This record gives sequence, structure tokens and C-alpha cells, in this order.
Amino acid sequence: MLNWDDEAPVAAEKAPVLQTVDSAIAGSNVDTSQRVNAADKRIINAKTDVNQLVPFKYKWAWDKYLAGCANHWMPQEINMQRDIELWKSPNGLTEDERRVIKRNLGFFVTADSLAANNIVLGTYRHITAPECRQYLLRQAFEEAIHTHAYQYIVESLGLDEGEIFNAYNEIPSIRDKDQFLIPFIDVLTDPTFRTGTLEADQTLLRSLIVFACLMEGLFFYVGFTQILALGRQNKMTGAAEQYQYILRDESMHCNFGIDLINTIKMENPQLWTPAFREEIKSLFSRAVELEYRYAEDTMPRGVLGLNAPMFKGYLRFIANRRAQQIGLDALFPQEENPFPWMSEMIDLKKERNFFETRVIEYQTGGALSWD
Repeated sequence: MLNWDDEAPVAAEKAPVLQTVDSAIAGSNVDTSQRVNAADKRIINAKTDVNQLVPFKYKWAWDKYLAGCANHWMPQEINMQRDIELWKSPNGLTEDERRVIKRNLGFFVTADSLAANNIVLGTYRHITAPECRQYLLRQAFEEAIHTHAYQYIVESLGLDEGEIFNAYNEIPSIRDKDQFLIPFIDVLTDPTFRTGTLEADQTLLRSLIVFACLMEGLFFYVGFTQILALGRQNKMTGAAEQYQYILRDESMHCNFGIDLINTIKMENPQLWTPAFREEIKSLFSRAVELEYRYAEDTMPRGVLGLNAPMFKGYLRFIANRRAQQIGLDALFPQEENPFPWMSEMIDLKKERNFFETRVIEYQTGGALSWD
């Protein structure tokens, strides 16, 4: 039997050693000169240690990271059986509806891979705020989930993978959008590219605007509207549910990118020159034109109560909103939203189970089998 009184002297003998160590630590000359001061942080070109997440300066970025984690989902959680039955039924969908779905998947299966490459190989290494980097890591993972979701739909429906995955090379309306984006990826992924000059910093800012406002904030919206319109008519509800989760993610990506852009502008006002602003406006106009051509290609005739001309006003409305969010004047004054129901679906403040079909079965670490 242990006698705790007998143990007391041992503890007493150890006490002086602990006291000596504590005294040595307290009396040592610790160099604190490398500690990060939040006020010294910058989105780009910071001299502070990018490995030190705190103290926070950009709490908005950390909050968006936490929100992204809270919104986590996986494609396999969504039942595709009704979609499969509808797709296989000879009279389940019209040819125009099938064209919309295949064109959508043809664009999106590679679009999110382009976005992920842009983040991982380009944007991430030029952003020097650890809070923002943390969100970018989460965003890159979400882009992978989106690519997975589109592949899951393609596989579930038994579509020709060669046709769908090569659409970005073979379908002009899709290829033209991707060709518009690729130069803005290539410049950031070039290993020799470095920020720190007016020209280089404007190059980075330009690419951030293209991806946040034009790719994620404009190029996705014809496709989102089309598939969600199918879901509203109780068609392809599994695909529509996945698109709605993706829309929620992409809305946050867009909002994060806009916050990033506006903070860079605030910290580096010399970048926001009149000439630069005019260049950005021309990119907006070109993007609206390309997305409208895509709308015409996907809907040569009216379908789902939609037609291509309806999207001309919608795309201009969205372009106005994106331009104003980064401090530009509306490019197309007095445009209104012809699809108010889309605003409800984009509203991230609404926490709901979109089609009331989602089932979640996560395994905790203790439940996993490593055999």
C-alpha cells in the first residue's frame, strides 16, 4: 500500500530543481523582436511572419474561414436516384433540357479546377496575411468538392465523360470563357512573378478582380440559374441540391474576394488609378458579352420558362453589383433583376436544408477503421 506521507520528501526534494528552472526561464533574455504586431500586417508585401496566424488583423477573413467550415458538405450525401430515373426515361426531359444540363457540366467540371489551380499555384503565395491564407486553403478544398460534385453527377447519369470533360476545348462558348480566364491564372502561377512594384501589384489585383467578380461572381450564374430552375420544377432535384450548396460556397468565395480586393485597395491606394479602373471596366464588359454568348448557346430556344434575352438584363444587373462592390460606378444603369428568386437562394443568412433531403453520416476519428 502506498503511503502518501512517505512520498512527500521526494516531492520536496524535486521542488528546488523546478524553482531553479523557473528562475532561469524568468531571468533569461528572450528575444521578442520577431513577434508579429497586428498593425504591421498587410494583405500583400507584408514583412511580418506569415506563419503566425495571431494576433488577428483581418478578423473578417477568419470569420469566413469558420463559416466555410460550418457549411461543410460532400456530394455523396445527396441522393441521385430520382435524377438517374428521370435522365434514363425517354420522356423524362426534353432535348433542350438535356442540352442545358450537358453544357452546364461541360463548363463546370473544369471551371472549379481552374479556380483551385489559381489559388494553390498562384494567389496563395502572393497573399501575406495568414488569416486570408487560412481561408484560401479552405476555398481550395471547396473547389475540389465542387469538381467532385460535378463528376458525381456525370457518373450518376452515365454521361460520356470524354465529351463532358473535354467541352472546355471543344465547345466554343465554353472554350471562350476559359480562354478569357487562363491568362490571369498564368501570370500568377509563373514562378518568376513577384509582387512589390506598382505594375506587379496591379497585375495581382487585376487577377483577383477577374476571379472574384467575373469568374465566381458572373460566369457561374447562367448555369446556376438554369439548374436551379430545373429543381424548382421538381426535375433533377439531386443535381439542383448540389448546385445550391455550390452556389452558397461560391457566394462566400466571391464575398471574400471582394473584401480582399477592397482591403488591398485601402492599403495600396496608388494601385487604383483612373487608367486601371477603365481597364477593369472593359474586362467587365467583355465578361458580360462572353457569358451572354454562353446563354445563347445553352438555350437556342426557350426552355424552363427561360430564354437567352432574359439573361442579358440579369448579367448586366450582376455586373453592376460586382462593379459597385469594388468601388466602380454601375456599368449598365437601371438594370433590374429578372430572377428575384435567385437572390433568395444566394442569401447566406438563411440557414436551411435546401431540398429537405440531406442525410449526414460523419465518422469521428475514434470510429474510423484503419485496417
